[in-house]
Amino acid sequence: MPLYEHVFIARQDLSNTQAESLIEHFSTVLADNGGKVVESEYWGVKTMAYKINKNRKGHYAYLRSDAAAPAIQEMERLMRLHEDVMRLLTIKVDAHEEGPSVQMQKRDERPDRRERR
Repeated sequence: MPLYEHVFIARQDLSNTQAESLIEHFSTVLADNGGKVVESEYWGVKTMAYKINKNRKGHYAYLRSDAAAPAIQEMERLMRLHEDVMRLLTIKVDAHEEGPSVQMQKRDERPDRRERR
């Protein structure tokens, strides 16, 4: 089955447990439609570059999934209808990277950048 990565932003006035329950909810939606969530991460509350629906901050969540296209379409449809989800992004990838995402790594664990000219 195809591999996907999903990031969504939930409203800032939710509690951490409510935001994490959204991750579980959308994971069960994928499981009910024949897919599975390989890994999920809760990135916490982060400041956004611009306001979305009069919010400056949002709860960020990240999912790595292995599911067929109809399961992904159903999950995205439910995310768009959910009143707590402000934005979502789904990307199809060839392979999932090992370990935590870049957002969850400490600065000294990240690979070095290229030198500037």
